[in-house]
Amino acid sequence: MDQPSSPFSKQQLLPQEETLEVLKQKGELFIGIPKESQHQEKRICLTPDAVNAITAHGHKVLIESGAGKGASFSDRDYTEAGAIISRDTKKVFGCPIILKVEPPTLSEIAMINPQTTLISALQIKTQSKGYFEELAKKRITAVAFEFIRDDEGKFPAIRSLSEIAGISSVLIAAEIMAASNKGNGLMFGNISGVPPVEVVILGAGTVGEFAARSALGLGAGVKVFDNSLTKLRQIQTNLNNTVYTSTLQPKNLLKALKRCDVAIGAVRGRERAPVVVSQTMVENMKKGAVIIDVSIDMGGCFETSEVTSHDQPTVEKFGVIHYGVPNMPARYPKTASVSISNIFTPYLLKIGEDGGLENSLRFDKGLRNGLYMYHGILTSRAVGEWFDLKFSDINFLIF
Repeated sequence: MDQPSSPFSKQQLLPQEETLEVLKQKGELFIGIPKESQHQEKRICLTPDAVNAITAHGHKVLIESGAGKGASFSDRDYTEAGAIISRDTKKVFGCPIILKVEPPTLSEIAMINPQTTLISALQIKTQSKGYFEELAKKRITAVAFEFIRDDEGKFPAIRSLSEIAGISSVLIAAEIMAASNKGNGLMFGNISGVPPVEVVILGAGTVGEFAARSALGLGAGVKVFDNSLTKLRQIQTNLNNTVYTSTLQPKNLLKALKRCDVAIGAVRGRERAPVVVSQTMVENMKKGAVIIDVSIDMGGCFETSEVTSHDQPTVEKFGVIHYGVPNMPARYPKTASVSISNIFTPYLLKIGEDGGLENSLRFDKGLRNGLYMYHGILTSRAVGEWFDLKFSDINFLIF
């Protein structure tokens, strides 16, 4: 028996979600990339290759002259990739979408037009209440790239920069130990008949894993300390190597620190990095040993650490050389820029495909996690509680 024909068209029978997909329209993005004004910040959010991919999809990119110089990208590289170069800082900050590595300063926020979209780092620990109040006055929509989650629920920007920090901590230690830098003259590398350099790593997260990977690759003996047995198991699996691991027991740690040539601190905390190495422990270390405190941006996990700069990176205390430069990835701006660019580019193309940030926020929960200001309304609980500011749930604002 024949089925009666449906009175509805195929289009009308589509599920609601699919109808939304059909109705989404591509939007043209106009992105401004100003030159970073922060001291010693040489990174840029998009490489010329990324700009080429974005402009090929019909979007516009306006870059302040010299913005890529620190990362060895010239203005010509960008113009050939399809970007527009401007020497007018105010004009770049006048774009509908602003892309930055560092959060803008208050004077830079003054140049931003109302209702602009800002995508940058937030660096909540370094911010002031006034920063959020100024963004609110301009009704700005702001996304912090370090809080964006991927499909697996992880933070790709933090992961990427932690990989660079882990690797660079070993490379920097190798440089400091060279006699030409007034170091102890020891060299990484499994030289026949020469005892290997001993490295102690505090923290078995991403930084610790990549520091261990680099040190092992250079033939060093590695010991990893962390209070999470899960992380210690994971690092063994990821390294595919049975390295020495231990919980942070003072007796074991002191014994390892007395023997080591390099100690790398990569322990994180919620508010501040916990101090796991006391002054007494440092006093017992070898003369000429090197401490690289990657946790310095959160206060440091060595009691004797202090903040240094790329110009004067080390201080000597109790015969031990301390390196305490925050923002270590900025030491390798080209690699860091390519890494950041790889994260930004797919999101920008997706925002364009979705017809703008508003639609992307509706469909992408991970991107929504990075949002902390929506048309001047604070949406981040963490920021609200930290600065005692009123905040709203984004889910009630965009749906």
